[in-house]
Amino acid sequence: MIKYRWIILSLLLFATTINYADRFLIGLLKDTLMNELDFTEQQYGKIVSAFQLAYGIGNLAMGYLIDRLGTKLGYLISIIVWSLSSVTHAFAQSWIHLRISRFFLGLGEAGNFPSAIKSVAEWFPKKERAFATGIFNGGSQLGIIIAGFVIPAVLIKYGWQECFFVTGLLSLIWMVLWIINYKLPENHKRVDQEELDYIKSDQDFSPASQENKIPHIQLIKHKETWAIVVGKLLADPVWWFYVFWGASFLNKKFGINIDQVALPLVVIYVTAYAGGVLFGGMSSRLIKRGLSVDRSRKLTLLACAIVVLPVMFATQVENGWVAIALIALAAAGHTGWANNVFTLSSDIFPGQAVGRVVGLGGAASTFGSALAAIGVGSLLQGAPVEGYTIPFIVAALGYMVALGVIQLLVPNIQSINTQKFK
Repeated sequence: MIKYRWIILSLLLFATTINYADRFLIGLLKDTLMNELDFTEQQYGKIVSAFQLAYGIGNLAMGYLIDRLGTKLGYLISIIVWSLSSVTHAFAQSWIHLRISRFFLGLGEAGNFPSAIKSVAEWFPKKERAFATGIFNGGSQLGIIIAGFVIPAVLIKYGWQECFFVTGLLSLIWMVLWIINYKLPENHKRVDQEELDYIKSDQDFSPASQENKIPHIQLIKHKETWAIVVGKLLADPVWWFYVFWGASFLNKKFGINIDQVALPLVVIYVTAYAGGVLFGGMSSRLIKRGLSVDRSRKLTLLACAIVVLPVMFATQVENGWVAIALIALAAAGHTGWANNVFTLSSDIFPGQAVGRVVGLGGAASTFGSALAAIGVGSLLQGAPVEGYTIPFIVAALGYMVALGVIQLLVPNIQSINTQKFK
C-alpha cells in the first residue's frame, strides 16, 4: 500500500504544474492578445512587470499568511486568489485589464512555494525532503511543457478566452482534492503509526501553532536567512533568463524559428525536471548513507554548480543542438540547486518560520530577476547575438559565487532552536 505522504506530494506537484501553466499562458498567447486587444510591446512589458512586482510582494505577504494560518488554509487561499485572477484574463478588454489580472495572479501564485516547502517539511523526514522537493518542483517544467502542447490546440479550436478557463477548472479540481486530503500527518486517519514514526524520525519540525513566538525581525537578523536569500537571488534570475530569452537566443544565433522551437524547449525542460529529481535525490541518498545534512546538501549544491559551468560556451558553439544541450544541462543544474536551497529553509528553521523564510528568498529573487531583465535587455540592444555572451557567463558562474557565500554565512547547516529567536 502506498504511503500517504506520496499522495500529499502528488497534490503539491499538481498545484505547481497549474501554477506554471497559468503564468506561462501570457507568453504563449502574446501575439494573439496583442492583435485582439491592440497593445504594444512596451505595454506588454508593463503587463509582465506587474506580475513580477506582485510576485515579489506576494512572497513576503503569503509567507507570513501561511505561517500564521497553517499550510492547509494558507495554500487554499493562495490558489483561490491565483485561479480567480487567471480566469479574469478571459474577460479583459484592454491591456490595462490584463495588467491588473497579472498583478493579482502574481500575488496569489507567490504562495505556492512557501506552502509546498512547508508541506514537505510537515510530511517528510529530512533525509527525503530534497528528493520530495525535486518531484513537486518538477511542476515548474511540466506546466510549461503541458501548456505548450495543450493551449495552442484550445486556442485554435475555441479561442483565447477559453485557454484561461482550462487552468481555472484544473485549479477547482485541486482545491476539492486539497480540502479532502490535507491534514498534518499526526492528525490524519490514513497515516499509520509506522509511517508517522518514519516522518518524525529525524525532524524537529513543529507546526505553525506558535508562530507569534518568532517575530519577523528575528528572522531577518539571522545570517542563515540571508544565506537562503543569496542562494535564491544569484540563481533564480538565471532561470528566468532561459525562460524569457532562451527561444530568442536560439532564433538569433541558430535560426530556430517559433514553429521549430517546440522540440528544443521540451528537451530543455524535461532535462531540467530530471535534474531536479536527480540532484534532489542525491542529497537525500547521501544523508541516508550517513553523511551529515551539512555535507550532503553542500556536496549536492557543488555538483549542481559544476554542471552549470559549461553553459558559458553556448554562444561560442556553431551547432544549435550543442547549445541546446548546454542550456538543458544548466537548467538541470539549476533545478537541482533550487530544490536543495528550498530544503535548507526546513533544515535550519523551525516550522513556525519556514513559510516566511521561503517567502523572503522568493521576494529577493523576484526583484533581482526584474533588475537582471533590464540589464539583459540593455546588453542585447543593438547586439542581438554578441550581447548574449555576458549573460551566459554570469549564468555559469553565479552558482559558484552563491555557494561560496552560503559557506561563509552557514559553515555548518543545523537546526536553530526556537529559543534562539527570543
